[in-house]
Amino acid sequence: MGWNDRRRAGRTHGNREVEGISYAGRRRRYFALMAICLTLFVGAWAVVRHWSVPVAIGMCVVAAVLPPIATIVANRRGPDDRWWDEEP
Repeated sequence: MGWNDRRRAGRTHGNREVEGISYAGRRRRYFALMAICLTLFVGAWAVVRHWSVPVAIGMCVVAAVLPPIATIVANRRGPDDRWWDEEP
C-alpha cells in the first residue's frame, strides 16, 4: 500500500465526498450564505433604515462581501478532485 493509497483510504467518490466535504454540503453552505446575504439586504432597507441609516449601510457592506465568499465555498476543490486541466 503506497502513500496515495493510504491517503485515499476511507473516502468515497460515488457521492463526491472527499475529506468530509460533499458536493451537497457545499451547495447547502452556498445557499445558506446567499440567504443570509439576501436577508441582510432586505432587512437593511425595509426595516433597519427607519432607525439608523449608517447601520443599514453597514449591513449592506457585509451583505456585499458574502457572494464572493459563498462562491469560493461552493467551488472549493477537494484534494482528490480532478482539476480542469488534469488527465482523467
